Amino acid sequence: MATSQEALKQMAGEYAVRFVESGMVVGLGHGSTAIFAHRKLAALLASGELRDVVGVPCSSQVERQAQSLGIPLTTLDANPLIDITIDGADEVDPACNVIKGGGGALLREKIVAQATLREIMVVDASKLSDKLGMQWEVPVEVVQFGWQAQVSYLRSLGAEVTVRCEPDGSHRVTDQGNLILDCAWGPLEDAWELDATLNRRAGIVEHGLFLGLVTDVIVAGPDGVEHRRCEKGRQDHE
Repeated sequence: MATSQEALKQMAGEYAVRFVESGMVVGLGHGSTAIFAHRKLAALLASGELRDVVGVPCSSQVERQAQSLGIPLTTLDANPLIDITIDGADEVDPACNVIKGGGGALLREKIVAQATLREIMVVDASKLSDKLGMQWEVPVEVVQFGWQAQVSYLRSLGAEVTVRCEPDGSHRVTDQGNLILDCAWGPLEDAWELDATLNRRAGIVEHGLFLGLVTDVIVAGPDGVEHRRCEKGRQDHE
């Protein structure tokens, strides 16, 4: 019997929590896989197996979820160095570079990732690709002022651009009050070059290419859980 995608997400999320130790500051990622890690972390705290752990949520939604689970929270201002972050990804390449932002929290997620010593991505096997962009568009977060100029700019770079909207048709607004433009370039031949190009553009606040930030990828598939260790583009398997 095939394992459901939801069960695979749970396997990956719960596996990652084994790397959390008492006394750690933990980044709490956003998304449908990371929530399983949050629930496992809350259970270990409640049982006393883990103590003195505090979380830094990557979105207002995650903050509410963590509070409901009883996870003690802190801020990045109070703890500018995070021991470990457990987060989900929309797409992962063989070098452990990822696309994130399907949930709309990419800006806070990248801020937290850059402050983290050990950045763990938890995914099911369907998120693996030979190249970024094969399965997922690149979310680009832009300020609302002059946002249509950003659409034109991104189209000039070859992207098919869609403004992310809510179910009622209104524009999706991030926790920081920005818009998200979903950009389909197809398979990216040079994600690093695109990263640098987007970073130079005024009005683009952030984008969903997380390159060189991930230290571990936990992949759950039909045959179980695989832990990939990543460092500066290198990858080992166990």
